[in-house]
Amino acid sequence: MDVAELLEARGAREITHPGGTLLRHLFRVRDELEEWGARPDLSAAGSAHAFYGTDGFATALGDLAERPVLAAAIGEEAERIVHLYASCDRGFTHRRLADGAFKDRFTGLVREIPFGDRCDFAELTVANELDVLRHDAGLRARYGRALSELFASWDGLLSPRARAAVRAAFRTDR
Repeated sequence: MDVAELLEARGAREITHPGGTLLRHLFRVRDELEEWGARPDLSAAGSAHAFYGTDGFATALGDLAERPVLAAAIGEEAERIVHLYASCDRGFTHRRLADGAFKDRFTGLVREIPFGDRCDFAELTVANELDVLRHDAGLRARYGRALSELFASWDGLLSPRARAAVRAAFRTDR
């Protein structure tokens, strides 16, 4: 089963999300990552980044016991990125990510994650949040400034195209 079939079988087409449905959001995030030149595993992770739910979006399409199911659809490395993304305790990790500190919301464990994982996490987060802000003016008004500041602190983790997208997205907010 490919990722589109898996997501549809799990109801992603029926779940409301800014900009339409969760399914549309997931594929917009994947497409954004591809436009930025992300490697295939990161782009594939974008297509399923909310599969296990996240600290900011509790609705899950599958649980952690189904990691092999998602890996079969998007690849093991892409699934590992999705798991990392889903496991993030945002309140702890976001402001410490540039330094490598990561707290797992499932286990409560704090650890240092490698630079490459920090870059993947940051790039995926930026693609996700920019898509949400494009489609929900209320969320943009409420969280736009904080996200702009957060993403500026991640500048060294982002690809040149992601940095340009951040600058373009928040140009009018300053």
